[in-house]
Amino acid sequence: MADWDIKKLRILRTLRDLGTVTATAEALHMTPSAVSQQLTGLAKSLGVTLLEAHGRRVRLTGAAHLVLRHAEAVFAQLERADADLLGYLQGEAGTVRVGAFSTAIPALVVPAVQELRRTHPSLAVAVREAEAEAAYELLAEGSVDLALSLAAHAPTPRDPKFSRVSLLADPLDVALPAGHPLAAEPGLRLADLAGEPWIFGSSGPWSQITTTACENAGFVPEQAHAAADWSAIWAMVAAGMGVALVPRMAMAGGLRAPGHGSGVALRVLHADQPRRHVVAAARRGSEGAPGLARVLAALRQAAARQATVGRSGGDGGPATFQSD
Repeated sequence: MADWDIKKLRILRTLRDLGTVTATAEALHMTPSAVSQQLTGLAKSLGVTLLEAHGRRVRLTGAAHLVLRHAEAVFAQLERADADLLGYLQGEAGTVRVGAFSTAIPALVVPAVQELRRTHPSLAVAVREAEAEAAYELLAEGSVDLALSLAAHAPTPRDPKFSRVSLLADPLDVALPAGHPLAAEPGLRLADLAGEPWIFGSSGPWSQITTTACENAGFVPEQAHAAADWSAIWAMVAAGMGVALVPRMAMAGGLRAPGHGSGVALRVLHADQPRRHVVAAARRGSEGAPGLARVLAALRQAAARQATVGRSGGDGGPATFQSD
């Protein structure tokens, strides 16, 4: 029988994900020669060729991909075993580590933690701010147990390493200078703002979200100013420098709400309102851990409360991870 060495299989999976021996070595805190030695040993124990030369790099063979298809099931089963053992030892005690993007922390994570402190004081939550790419790297390496991100920047539901669940469809409202001619326009549509100067990030998720929303409304936004910080965007809108889309979660998370003297009119785009979708993900097989399931339920409750601001949403009940 072949020797299915879990450590070596994880190295092979990391090489598949990162593409080079050097990147694999850096991610696993190994030397490139150690990575090569481990994979050579794995190939010998399995009796197949796992890597082949491809220019100055290597690529996985068909046999390697076959091995990894089976290995993913093994990894998921080991995660389930860890979850069962943790449940046996700790129940709903212990610590759950959550990686989340910036606006999700005050709007979803903090309310969830506050609720858990009241209902399950023996369960601790450790929070780490991280955007999508970093959050999933942390999740894959085991540094966090749950990752929150926007769906557009999350692994697909078919990714064999992760299970994920939808938390919230976050509406995007438009911020205009208070004296803008359209600030009080009834039935305002995003398309009505096609000729306006826009404020959004020069790159990254928010740039993509803004441009995609505007393109779906039939125009390409003219970027007058680039900013990613919500307070900076808010100040520029108040100064009459342009208009911007603002996620409702940012308002719930503490962004200064419009009011008398704020200089900003925040309008709901009922006819063509864009939304961004927030998801949570865990390593496949780990979602049954009692503490993780309890944290996820609290996040669902926080998302349901947030959803009442803009839409009728989930009931905050138990979540079902997508596994395919």
